[in-house]
Amino acid sequence: MFEVLFKYPHSLFSKGELVFSSPWPRWLLALSIAALAAGLAALVLRYLPQDASRGARARAAVIWLLQTALTSLLLIMLWRPALSVTELSPQQNFVAFLIDDSRSMAILEDGASRETRAIAALNSVLGSVANQYQTRVYRFDQHLARVENLAELQPTGAATHVAPTLSQLADETSGLPLGAVVMLSDGSDNGRGVDAESLAALRNRHIPIHTVGFGREQALHDIEIDDVAVAPRALADSRVAATVRFHQRGYGSVKSRLVVREGTREIASQPVTFAADGKTQTETLLFDVGSAGLKALQFSLDASPGEDNTANNVLTRLVDVDAARRNVLYIEGEPRWEYKFIRRAADEDRLLRLVSMLRTSENKIYRQNVQSPAELSDGFPAHAHELFSYQALVIGSLEAGYFTPAQRQLIQAFADRRGGGVLFLGGRYALAEGGWGSSNLADILPTVLPEGKNTFHVDPATAQLTSAGADSTITRLADDAAANTERWKKLPYLMDYQNAGAPKAGATVLANFTAEGRTSPLLVTQPYGRGRTAVLATSGTWRWQMNLPAGDPTFAAFWQQLLRWLVTDSHGPVVASVRAPEIQDDGSTRMFADVRDEDFQPVADAQVDVQILGPDGVSAHTQMTSIAGKPGSYRADWSADAAGDYLAEVVAQRAGAPLGRDVLHFRRMDGVAENFHTEQNRELLERIAALTGGRYWRPDNLQSLPDEIGLSPAGITARGSKELWNMPAVFFAILLLAVTEWLVRRAGGIV
Repeated sequence: MFEVLFKYPHSLFSKGELVFSSPWPRWLLALSIAALAAGLAALVLRYLPQDASRGARARAAVIWLLQTALTSLLLIMLWRPALSVTELSPQQNFVAFLIDDSRSMAILEDGASRETRAIAALNSVLGSVANQYQTRVYRFDQHLARVENLAELQPTGAATHVAPTLSQLADETSGLPLGAVVMLSDGSDNGRGVDAESLAALRNRHIPIHTVGFGREQALHDIEIDDVAVAPRALADSRVAATVRFHQRGYGSVKSRLVVREGTREIASQPVTFAADGKTQTETLLFDVGSAGLKALQFSLDASPGEDNTANNVLTRLVDVDAARRNVLYIEGEPRWEYKFIRRAADEDRLLRLVSMLRTSENKIYRQNVQSPAELSDGFPAHAHELFSYQALVIGSLEAGYFTPAQRQLIQAFADRRGGGVLFLGGRYALAEGGWGSSNLADILPTVLPEGKNTFHVDPATAQLTSAGADSTITRLADDAAANTERWKKLPYLMDYQNAGAPKAGATVLANFTAEGRTSPLLVTQPYGRGRTAVLATSGTWRWQMNLPAGDPTFAAFWQQLLRWLVTDSHGPVVASVRAPEIQDDGSTRMFADVRDEDFQPVADAQVDVQILGPDGVSAHTQMTSIAGKPGSYRADWSADAAGDYLAEVVAQRAGAPLGRDVLHFRRMDGVAENFHTEQNRELLERIAALTGGRYWRPDNLQSLPDEIGLSPAGITARGSKELWNMPAVFFAILLLAVTEWLVRRAGGIV
């Protein structure tokens, strides 16, 4: 409609400069308009009676304004207004057409693929553009390639990397007068994103990118998993929690199933009911990770009838399952049933070595499960390398004053620096009763302990899960969260309880106890430094073992899960990680290492070597470099050129002395990225156009594209002018002003 009235597209007016083609000076135009306005005012006043009413005077003013506007418009047209614009010189410039040839362009919509529609759109404008400029056609997915015949186009590209494609185009056309770029795509980008910096080479040459969008902006019937968050490492035979985020369109309130599989074997599943269309949902799925080894776990939602794309219902995550034994040091201040049954539960877990120290009298301790006579022979460790050989520490009914100030500082460093897990149990000499709240270890406790004594009570108490506890791997006794909550309600009562105080900010209460009509935290956890700490405000869970039927696994399961939680993320001096264990269609990856000495102090001057083994006999070596401002942190960039599984061994040493080693796994998976986010990414296409001075187009509205291309400031240009006096809008304006003035005069009886 705009071009019908104003003859030219809106962009021409925004880019052009108003000029007058007449040789007469502009001051004469202004003077003529002023003189005509004054003459018309005098004429109107001459015929206006002295005693004219207010309405008559207002009508006279309107008539004067309309007459002045009409005559001024006619005068302006006599001066021949025009737009001065910069235009591409015909036949001296190149126009590049880029057509997306990735796999997402093969998606069928209403009987035709996006690629078919893109080729049809290209053919509709290619001829008219080629009449004025030289043209080049390119296909792109991960890379850019020139196309001589459109029949060569086959939408099979495994991924779309827009920014590198445009950078490659800028390099290849650096010596050509490139006037404009037309990109036909659905906007699917599996690369690192597109911003002003990534478009700098084309922006500096003032080359506009016109984008043409294909594909529905909203799927009609589709279920898509957005992300799966699961720990990349786990202990063998442990329960692992995975957080699955997904959305759907067209299946609101429909029931489905969330499933995790290893290969073809289904490990676990749970029912889900879809929320409203487009709303993101999050579900937590717990499952047994199984035996040791690298596990490629597939998380999926069952396909629904009529679904447009089922390939995005599945995401794969790698989990490295470790069967190495973990060492737990348990120090107890008095013989009690809890101590006995905790030891028994730990002995049943092949991945836990529970070493215990039991105070039998003031100056005597009884050691159990030590590996050598020298282990703990001098009592609780006094040096970091001794304590740090354990991954977790359990402190029972023991006063803070039992430990020396240096040992208490060592316990703090055990959680903070070493990354170990520390669990405080309730008891007659524990928590507030043992003076822990006023010690230098109060900071690592997840609760603020109450002041004073008499916090420990040998009275019955019942345990109840919180909402966080219902989903926690520590307190999970049944797969279903609701069933788990009910299971806890039916547990035998605790033999005793202790007031653990108020949870700190950042702490998580997994369970409460109720006693004498009041409720208080029972099990509280928190992250602390590189490790984690917890409080279990009772020494009476042993009644679960004694009062449940013979063979009931509840007590053992709870304690094994709690102890495993303590040790799971407690690693050695060298810890390797990778930015993303699953690399989709692009081999670029970044590996990291955290390097520490035997006292777990950061090592800033380490030599960190990486040996990589991959598919088809791939063997490579690289070296990590330190990260500025982060002592002990190192990284290396590497590219996996072939699809498959990769193993990287990271070895650190300082001055030739070994510090430690770690192993990490990652996998390159081709042909996956294009299955996700298949709707047209109009936002990206509009941003590319806006950043470069181009315009976003719909495929059915390309008639004006050749004219728009001609207004580019890039390439070889010439200054031209576009006449404005003969615009239809001018004639409509003249007619409207004349008719309106006549109607006003007629209404006042002046005609």
